[in-house]
Amino acid sequence: MLIVLAIQSYLYLVLGFVALAIEIWAFADCARRKPASFEAVSKRTKGFWLALTGGALLVGLLSALGGLGGGGGFNLFQLVAVVAASVYLADVKPAVSETANRGGNYGPW
Repeated sequence: MLIVLAIQSYLYLVLGFVALAIEIWAFADCARRKPASFEAVSKRTKGFWLALTGGALLVGLLSALGGLGGGGGFNLFQLVAVVAASVYLADVKPAVSETANRGGNYGPW
C-alpha cells in the first residue's frame, strides 16, 4: 500500500509541474501580444487575459512550492488555474496569432 501512495504522490507532483509549464506558456504568450490584437478578434482585452493567466501562474507557483498543495495532491485551485491557461492557449492564442499574421489588417477587406 505504501508503494501505491508513493506512486500517487509522484504522479501528482508531475501533474503539478506540467500544469505549471502550461501556465507559464500561457502567461508568456499573452504578455508578448499586442493589446489591439485582442480587441480586433473580440477576445476581451489584453489586461483581462494577463490577469487571468497571471493568476493561474501564481496559483501554479504556490502549488508547486507546496503553499496550496496541502497533502501534495492536485487540488481544485490548480485545476481551475490550468483550465484558465488552457482556454487562453486553445481559443485566444490562435485567434490573436491569426490577426498578427495578417499584418495588422483587422477588417474583412
